[in-house]
Amino acid sequence: MSRSRYFGLSNPFTSNSTTTMFFQRLFAMANYSSSSSPKTSIQALYDTCKNNLTPSSSPSPQLIHDLSSKLDTLGPADVGLREENQEDDRGHGFSMPNIPSRIDRWAQPITYVELSESDSFTMCMFCFPTSSVIPLHDHPGMTVLSKVLYGSLHVKGYDWVEPPCIKISKGISRAPVRLAKLSVDKVLSAPCTTSVLYPNTGGNLHCFTAVTSCAVLDILTPPYEESAGRKCTYYRDYPYSSFRNGDEPIDGKEDEYAWLEEIETPDDLYMRQGMYAGPPIQI
Repeated sequence: MSRSRYFGLSNPFTSNSTTTMFFQRLFAMANYSSSSSPKTSIQALYDTCKNNLTPSSSPSPQLIHDLSSKLDTLGPADVGLREENQEDDRGHGFSMPNIPSRIDRWAQPITYVELSESDSFTMCMFCFPTSSVIPLHDHPGMTVLSKVLYGSLHVKGYDWVEPPCIKISKGISRAPVRLAKLSVDKVLSAPCTTSVLYPNTGGNLHCFTAVTSCAVLDILTPPYEESAGRKCTYYRDYPYSSFRNGDEPIDGKEDEYAWLEEIETPDDLYMRQGMYAGPPIQI
């Protein structure tokens, strides 16, 4: 099942001039000859995933190292992205390209591009306009490798405190909140090394905010699959002081902790399907 389902994607772009201009700016199709050219970097990465990842077990440390090393070598051109820099891409959105307004200034969507998906893994890209956000969400039972291909991305990630510390609000119509500890809070700027999150550590619940226009290549293993208990859930975070009563199992500073509340998929998550235009991947 495609990861796009979990991010609430609308229908793929229709063929119109605004869409065409957007993809011409983001993607550069080259003349690739799979029969005569050596194996491309993205093909080598795919082959490693296909030959080693399984839907029933987490990747070994050695395999994560191998995948990270391959991801570390990738740049925009290896996946058909043209890094032009770019005037401020907050732009005018798609509906009214020549009429700026406060309403449509932030209208450009995040573009989701699926390179490959199987029962064992998903390989995909996200292309972010400046200041766009993928809200706080989880990756249950999953390992995720992320490589920033160009631009700068702020990552804020939490891990659950174990054993679970849950509070139910009395007299307030609100979902229970659960205590989590901050694991990652930093800006990743290309070129940079691959980031890895694990089923229980490394910032399994995270939020992405584009500091500049940027693109990220992700490998998720195993992929989201609701029937297997791997449903993408969104959260709202609250400061630790919002619900504390002194009996929480914490160590360190209070600002390293937050209470997370499960929420519905945010209405303002604006994402569209894109088309892969890099070197062909032999499945």
